[in-house]
Amino acid sequence: MDLLTQIILQAGRSAVELALFVLLPIMVVMLSLMRLLEARGVLDWLVARLAPLLRPAGLTGLGVFAALQINFVSFAAPMATLTMMEGRGASDRHLAATLAMVMAMAQANVTFPMAAMGLAFGPALLLSLVGGLVAAAVTYHGFGRRLSSTEGALDETLRHPVAEDAKGVLDVINRAGAEAFRISVGAIPMLVLALVAVMGLRASGLIDALTGALTPLLTLLAIDPALILLTLTKYIAGGTAMMGIMDEMLKSGATSLATLNASAGFLIHPLDVAGVAVLISAGRRVAGVWKPAALGAAVGIAVRTAGHVVLGG
Repeated sequence: MDLLTQIILQAGRSAVELALFVLLPIMVVMLSLMRLLEARGVLDWLVARLAPLLRPAGLTGLGVFAALQINFVSFAAPMATLTMMEGRGASDRHLAATLAMVMAMAQANVTFPMAAMGLAFGPALLLSLVGGLVAAAVTYHGFGRRLSSTEGALDETLRHPVAEDAKGVLDVINRAGAEAFRISVGAIPMLVLALVAVMGLRASGLIDALTGALTPLLTLLAIDPALILLTLTKYIAGGTAMMGIMDEMLKSGATSLATLNASAGFLIHPLDVAGVAVLISAGRRVAGVWKPAALGAAVGIAVRTAGHVVLGG
């Protein structure tokens, strides 16, 4: 019982420190910047010019906005855009392509804090965009080609607050700060539970046993055995939980910055149990296209993984 209590307290301390002292400040700054650009119409201008270029990949104007949201806000931010697309008449095929892109890209709520840990942000952002476009294209033209292409009366107007004066700017910043606080505090329960589970598995010796059994094969393939724990955490508990484990392992010397950067494509994206569950709750038709979207996202993640291995190596 003493061991369990110690594990819970240690996990809680690590989760709160990560959420409040790493995730929160970064999310406040990035969300404030994004919301100000949105309120000033800069994002509308950018979306209007990128949408025609990305249309062949199966992305609409709102799909482009979803890409900006996941790269610069959080993995949950595109939910509102997916719901909007469904309600405004986007076809199932376009929905699948957009969902695949979102699931294949690197989410800002993980990439920005991990940049503070040593992640090379520029290459991560570039490969995120490449992987997202690949995922959208192979879904639209391949895995989702049998989905309906029928579109309703499309309305892709982006409705958001404006910031024409000092009061408007302050209101936008305050709303962004409150949103960042909700995201950061909302991550704490999952972080605590994931860290307790992982620390419990470590204490039981199961992780060490699995690592010992697979180490010869991983060494032969020049793969860091630390990825076993990180992969289990990522695909079961999600990217934020994986970030917590990565932070602990970097501090203890159990893994390296080289491993962090080489594995970013494989570990930083919303295609996991928690991420998919959240994203498909955006709407009935969104949930209906998750299978072809997941297949397309897997291709995009594979492209990102190869890119990070080359750059990280």
